[in-house]
Amino acid sequence: MDSSPAAPAPSLGSPVTRLEGREKVTGKARYAAEYALPDRAYAWPVPATAARGRVTAVDTVGALALPGVLAVLTPYDAPRLGPSDDPTLRVLQDPEVPHRGWYVALAVAETPEAARAAAAAVRVHYDAEPHDSVLHSGHPAAYTPEQVNGGYPAHREKGDAAAAFAAAPVRVDCAYAVPPLHNHPMEPHAATAHWDTDAGTLTVYDSSQGSGFVRSTLAALFELPADRVTVVSEHVGGAFGCKGTPRPHVVLAVMAARHTGRPVTIALPRRHLAAVVGHRAPTLHRVRLGARTDGTLTALAHEVTTHTSRVREFVEQAAVPARVMYAAPALLTTHRVVPLDVPTPSWMRAPGECPGMYALESAMDELACALGIDPVELRVRNEPDAEPDSGHPFSSRHLVECLREGAARFDWAAHRTPRRDGPLLIGTGVAAATYPVYVAPSSARAHALPDGTYLVQTNATDLGTGARTVLAQIAADALRVALDRVTVEIGHSALPQGSVAGGSAGTASWGWAVHDACTSLVALLARRSGPIPEAGVSVPADTTASAKQKSPYARHAFGAHFAEVQADTVTGEVRVRRLLGVFAAGRILNPLTARSQFVGGMVMGLGMALTEHSTMDPAFGDFTGNDLASYHVPAHADVPDIEVHWLDEHDKHLNPMGSKGIGEIGIVGTAAAIGNAFHHATGRRIRELPLTPDRVLAALD
Repeated sequence: MDSSPAAPAPSLGSPVTRLEGREKVTGKARYAAEYALPDRAYAWPVPATAARGRVTAVDTVGALALPGVLAVLTPYDAPRLGPSDDPTLRVLQDPEVPHRGWYVALAVAETPEAARAAAAAVRVHYDAEPHDSVLHSGHPAAYTPEQVNGGYPAHREKGDAAAAFAAAPVRVDCAYAVPPLHNHPMEPHAATAHWDTDAGTLTVYDSSQGSGFVRSTLAALFELPADRVTVVSEHVGGAFGCKGTPRPHVVLAVMAARHTGRPVTIALPRRHLAAVVGHRAPTLHRVRLGARTDGTLTALAHEVTTHTSRVREFVEQAAVPARVMYAAPALLTTHRVVPLDVPTPSWMRAPGECPGMYALESAMDELACALGIDPVELRVRNEPDAEPDSGHPFSSRHLVECLREGAARFDWAAHRTPRRDGPLLIGTGVAAATYPVYVAPSSARAHALPDGTYLVQTNATDLGTGARTVLAQIAADALRVALDRVTVEIGHSALPQGSVAGGSAGTASWGWAVHDACTSLVALLARRSGPIPEAGVSVPADTTASAKQKSPYARHAFGAHFAEVQADTVTGEVRVRRLLGVFAAGRILNPLTARSQFVGGMVMGLGMALTEHSTMDPAFGDFTGNDLASYHVPAHADVPDIEVHWLDEHDKHLNPMGSKGIGEIGIVGTAAAIGNAFHHATGRRIRELPLTPDRVLAALD
């Protein structure tokens, strides 16, 4: 009889609850502003009220006279910074004001209230210059950059798209607009900085998507050896991309701590976030589709105009998804960007894919209407054999299966007749989704301990997505032990290097390193004899060589979104009655946290479609929607019962887990599906988001 213990049930694929969940709901988990270091002070920044110009004087007398105020830093006396390739971080270094909201002073005091009062008492004088902050498609300063975000070429052309479009028997030529959007995570950007002058070290607790990146940036700016800087991002309360790079708050916290000799905490007020931590840039789209009468595409052209700041170029890659989606022998995708006196845009959940697929999938719906072909069938008929732009074979592509599965679950055919219920017009819509597979070099260390447990370390960041949990599941399966025997340490720059938590690449990148470290540890232990020593046995892993290998395959996740909406002809209110998504995203490692990610993305897409937008005030060069009272994220009452499903996709060309990223694809097709459903319900097409009552009533008039 075999008396060896039974192997534990596989952990991957199981709906494991978040390992840090109890810490969060009991308040034990500490965020960046919650490290109550002895003798801690607080800082509050002063934003510029000029849209462009120079600071000519800063009067700090009134601020310094207030009780509890320790210092006011200005461009004239703030600590000088070392080099940085990100000019948005060079705060208080010169009197130039590139946009409204740029920080021009910093008040430091004994309490947050005193710091805020001191900031309000600072008087800043400007030599203001004329500014230009409004994007329009014919702007004379527009140019074609070399690259767009993600390192993609800004312009790609295959065949003669203009000629093919002109010759097509069926054509649509449509313009779409996506407004500026803001990330607004629950936890604002915050940092606590502490200089140990005796040891010559700096410790920072930061709300960041990558403490390693923050560490190297601060080391350069403050001219310290990297090994003298420690950055901790143990718990992060959301980000959606805006914490993917170091932001001015962390530089200001370190400045203030150096100047005062005390630990300093800074937590940005929400009204500042629109101007200093990035935003999704507005995008203006022109999409031209040419097709034969059977729906086969002959031409696809997607042209995008967007804005960037004068501080740093960032170009939303909104035309790039069109290079992936549909078989068209003539394909044109291009970007133009206009530098304006506006804050620097940056990453927001699915940059490029989110606004780009809204335009493309809306145009596909318009083409389906022009052809009289079912929108699901039109997409199926244009399924490519290989990636249209590169010609590379797909590692896996199950978009058609997602569309078919979604149509069956949604009972699509039975809902293709628009209907009326009193003042409500009801219709349905569909859109496809895609997101690329990214992976970045990472490292990890696995330890076997003498008590039979294991410690796995990697400098990953958990933004609230469940990264700790899924990494523990990966480790447990690789170690062939039960999950409760594994402890995972993340969120500390002293741990083995981990990539930034972005691009839906976290699990693939960190998990690969964790898998390799744990499998190597199992092999090492198998060669050993005798008990584990008191210090344990450790094995490192580094995936740099593996992750940097260029794949011969086009690797993407795909999905299909289905929506049912109602439009109120009296109030103009649009409500989503039902939202369903089906995804092909490799192996789903944890169904519980995965479903949360998909649902979260779809809710965010619902907000993009119906409620979320910022308006640029041309007179002041300022975003008007700069708090949660004026920038409307969806509330519970806005969100219907969302259905999420996925295919059991096996792709051997990814990573050892067979996973694709899932944090972003949920948002990608949602807005288009809702917009298409609105058109189906009303017979009217609104090509500018969001679908607010004023626009709806004007369209129905």
